[in-house]
Amino acid sequence: MRQLILGGARSGKSRIAQDRVEQLGTPVVYIATATVRPDDQEMCQRIELHRNNRPKAWQVLEVPVDLPQALARLSGEGKTVLVDCLTLWLTNLLLQNTETMQQGMSELVSVVDDFEGNLILVSNEVGWGIVPMGELSRTFQDNTGRLHQDLAVLVERVSLCVAGIPMDLKNGERNES
Repeated sequence: MRQLILGGARSGKSRIAQDRVEQLGTPVVYIATATVRPDDQEMCQRIELHRNNRPKAWQVLEVPVDLPQALARLSGEGKTVLVDCLTLWLTNLLLQNTETMQQGMSELVSVVDDFEGNLILVSNEVGWGIVPMGELSRTFQDNTGRLHQDLAVLVERVSLCVAGIPMDLKNGERNES
């Protein structure tokens, strides 16, 4: 089953994703998309918190840019793949340029559509605030929303996490739009 778990910062979405992975009982590949920059101590602390909270038995791949390629290699291997998180991955692509981000989004949607096995994608819901003032921020918000919509059509389960509580928006069906 392919799942998309959305939520705000510190909404509990990563914990919910990890709980769901544990329930499946298969070997796990955890794909971390964050990029460690030594000048960003706060981000380093966030990454360390995630490292400490996941089981040591999980295989971990750090994939800040080439996510579609990594998922394509893992499809059909009988492992559960957990990606945390899509918004950091999109940020990494957008920092290269808008075209790279949009190409990556298109490739990701294609790979998820063809993915065989258990796949859990975690991402930040960024569309509930005001429209940002800066062009770069608006580009990020708009494209993140588009990606979430495209993925939600493909996956069998979509959940929104608020205050550590997952609310299923879609469970079991595939919508064609």
